[in-house]
Amino acid sequence: MTSRAPVLSNEFARAIASWTEQDPDPQTRQQVQDLLTAADAGDSEAIAELIDAFSGRLQFGTAGLRGALGPGPNRMNRVVVGQTAAALATYLLDHGLAGGKVIIGFDARRNSDVFAKDTAEIMAGAGFDAMITSGPLPTPVVAFGIGHFGCVAGVVVTASHNPPQDNGYKVYLGDGSQIVPPADAEISSRIDEVAKHSLDDVPRAQSYAVLDAELVDAYVDRIASSLPADAPRQVRWVYTPLHGVGGSLVERVVEACRFSPAQVVSEQAEPDPRFPTVAFPNPEEPGAIDLALALAHDIGADLVIANDPDADRLAAAVVVDGHWRMLSGDELGVLLGEDALRRGARGTYACSIVSSSLLAAIASAYRQPFVYTLTGFKWIGRVPGLVYGYEEAIGYCTDPQAVPDKDGISALARLLRLAASLKADGGSISDRLDEIACHYGVYETDQMSLRVKHVEIIAEAMARLRASPPTMLAGQPTSIVDLARGSDELPPTDAVLINGETVKVVARPSGTEPKLKCYLEARLPAPPNSADLAAARAGARSTLARIRSEMSEALGIGA
Repeated sequence: MTSRAPVLSNEFARAIASWTEQDPDPQTRQQVQDLLTAADAGDSEAIAELIDAFSGRLQFGTAGLRGALGPGPNRMNRVVVGQTAAALATYLLDHGLAGGKVIIGFDARRNSDVFAKDTAEIMAGAGFDAMITSGPLPTPVVAFGIGHFGCVAGVVVTASHNPPQDNGYKVYLGDGSQIVPPADAEISSRIDEVAKHSLDDVPRAQSYAVLDAELVDAYVDRIASSLPADAPRQVRWVYTPLHGVGGSLVERVVEACRFSPAQVVSEQAEPDPRFPTVAFPNPEEPGAIDLALALAHDIGADLVIANDPDADRLAAAVVVDGHWRMLSGDELGVLLGEDALRRGARGTYACSIVSSSLLAAIASAYRQPFVYTLTGFKWIGRVPGLVYGYEEAIGYCTDPQAVPDKDGISALARLLRLAASLKADGGSISDRLDEIACHYGVYETDQMSLRVKHVEIIAEAMARLRASPPTMLAGQPTSIVDLARGSDELPPTDAVLINGETVKVVARPSGTEPKLKCYLEARLPAPPNSADLAAARAGARSTLARIRSEMSEALGIGA
C-alpha cells in the first residue's frame, strides 16, 4: 500500500497498513485503499471512517461480537472473525477441551458463510472436530446441535435483527447456553493476544465436516414429539420470516406437527440480506409486519406470527377489540408460560428482571418455583431445573432440555397449539388474555428508551438516578435497589430497580445499542367481573403514562 492520507499520523498509517496486509478479503482491502485515497483528497467523511474503524476494536462480550461490516479492527470482517476464532480455540484448549466437537452455523447475511468457513478452518487447524452447517440455518438449530452432537462449543455467525449493514458472532459453550462472565473477558483477552501477531500465523485446516440432514431432522423430530398427538391442529394463520432463514424450517416443523399450513407473506419469504421491505428487520419495530397484517385481514386469519431474521425470537399479532394488534413480549411470554402451567409442566419458571411480574404470580398459584434473572438468555438458560423462561424482548425458551436458549421455532409450535386448542373450544388468544387478567389481575407493561450519540449521556443519567432516586412514583412510596451491588439472587449489573406497591421500574443501559432503557409496570387487582376489565386496563395504562413522565424527570431526559 503506497498512498497515505497526510492528515493521518505515520504511526496510524502503519497500523492501517499492518492490518490490511493480513486481510484475506480483497473487498475490504480495496475499501481501505478507497478510503485512503479519499482522505488524501481531504474527504472529511473518509478520514472520520478511517479513524473510527482503526482506532478501537469491536468489543467481545457476552453477546459475542456485533457490528457493521467493513475493514478495520472496529468492524466485522475476516481479520476480526479469524482473530476471534483463534482466541476461542485457545480458550477451549486452555480449559482442557482439546479435540472436542465444535459446531458452526450461520445465517443469510452478507459474509456469514465466509466467516463461518474461516471459523471452521481455524478450529480444525487447532485440532478440534469442527462441523459446519451445509447452509444458512436458524440460530436455535445450531444451539440444539451443541447438545445433540456433544459439542464443547458452538458458534453462530448472525446479527439477528440488526440493520442490514451489520453482522455478528455468537459463542456458546458446551452447556448449550451463551457465554457469561468470566468466559467473555477470558476470550476477549485472548483476542488481544492473537491480534499482536499476523493472522497468517494462525494454523488452518480443511479437515472440518459439513453437516448433513441429521441435525435438522433431529431438531424437527424433537419439536414434533413434544406436542400431544391428540391436540387440535386447525388454525388460520399468516407467517413471515422477515427475509430471514426461518421460512423453510418453519414449513417443515408445521408439516411434521400436522398444523394447518400458513399463508406466507411472499414478499418476505426468502432470505435476503438487504431486507428490502422493512426499515429495520425486527418484528417489534413499527411497520415490520404490516404486510403480514394486511394479508391476515384479507384472509380472515386467527393469528399472525413473525420470526426475526435468525428465528430465535417470535412475535405475534391477534385481533383485540375488533382490531389487529401486536402482542407485547410480556403478553406472549405469559400466555406461553400460563399454558405450560395449565398443562402440568413442572419445574422452575423464569423471566428476566425487566419483564412482567405476572408470570411469577401465576407460577406461585400453581405452586411451581420461579426465579428472576438478569436480562439475556445466557442467564435464563442456566436456571437450574428450568422448564420455561422468557424475556420481554420477544424471546421464549419452551424446551430448555433441548435448547437452553431462546427459540422462535419451538415457541411458534407451542403458540400454534395454544391457538388451535382455543379455537376448537370456541375461544381465542384474546379471550385467554382476558381470562388471565380476570383471575390474576391487570399487569400492564411498557418501555421508554433514549437513543444517544454520546454514551456518556447514559452514564450521567444513571448517576443522576442513583444520587437522587424518586421516593414516590404514581403517588406511591418506593423502595430502591441498586442492582450494581448484586445480591444473593442476581449478579451485579448496571441497573436500578424501583418498586412501589403496584408499580415497578427497571432502568438500565442497553447491552447492544447506545440507549438508556426503562421498563415500566403498573398492576391492578383483578376486576370484580369481566365487564370492568377495560376500565381496569385503562387505569393501569394511565398509571404507566404517569410513571413515564416522572421517570423522565428523574433521569433528566425526554421520554
